Amino acid sequence: MKHPYTMTQHQLKLADQNISYRLYKNPTAESSRRLVMLHGAGVAGLDTWGAMVPMLTQWSEVLVPDQRGTGLTRYPDGEEYEFSVTELVNDLSSLVDHLGWWQFDLAGYSMGGMVSLIYKQRCHDRVQKQFLMEAAVLDRPCWDSTVVLRHQYSAAANHLKGPDADRGIKTFLDTISPNRKITPAVELLTIQRLGARPLGFANALHCVTEAINSINREELVAAQGDVTSFIGGYSVDLMHQYHRELAERLPNWHYFLVPGTDHSLPFQKPRQIARIMAAELQRYLS
Repeated sequence: MKHPYTMTQHQLKLADQNISYRLYKNPTAESSRRLVMLHGAGVAGLDTWGAMVPMLTQWSEVLVPDQRGTGLTRYPDGEEYEFSVTELVNDLSSLVDHLGWWQFDLAGYSMGGMVSLIYKQRCHDRVQKQFLMEAAVLDRPCWDSTVVLRHQYSAAANHLKGPDADRGIKTFLDTISPNRKITPAVELLTIQRLGARPLGFANALHCVTEAINSINREELVAAQGDVTSFIGGYSVDLMHQYHRELAERLPNWHYFLVPGTDHSLPFQKPRQIARIMAAELQRYLS
């Protein structure tokens, strides 16, 4: 069945960044709700969300940008440079301001989850329903363990800046998804996706590591609204433990285990996640 969305490709030119984004519009939607979807490090918006967006029929518009270092978003001179999480949050702010989206729902995956958390903390009243998929900096109950983990990702990123980029990607995958079910075809596709812009990917990993030096996680979590958090069934037990604890402690935190997947959950289980998002939106609205 043909999905109801039409998609248009756009670019927002800022002083130091040309931000590429896709805007999906659903004229048959029953509401005027809008949704922003932020991808993670290394893989652009279309590859991350392309299979899921057609199933998100509860929203009239869905915005899918490519963040710095990824996809079609580039510095004006076409080179790769390091960037900060503050710059990513500022990019999001500039984009939604440009579009006149003064209130919207927000979904973030991995690094995009971290960006969405910080944007919510900064612009609390603009973000309504939230969806997180293994958001960066919410990896472990112990903050010190989270810091150690982020430095392991930066070690993998250093390989991406040399001649052996595939080694850095494999090290990253082994760190973030140690329990993943490896099949040669899927592993190759993942490596190809993450290797599309290896320097951009490396800069994104370093961006998250640098962010932990300025984040107070307890204050960040306390600033959130109604959150639905998805964790892959094959992901490490400590991540599940932390999100279970958040759901038990906070009435606005709702944790879902997604069976049969690891950190790649938006790629592997788009239909299941979209179905839960629809149900969670109805719960939130009621």
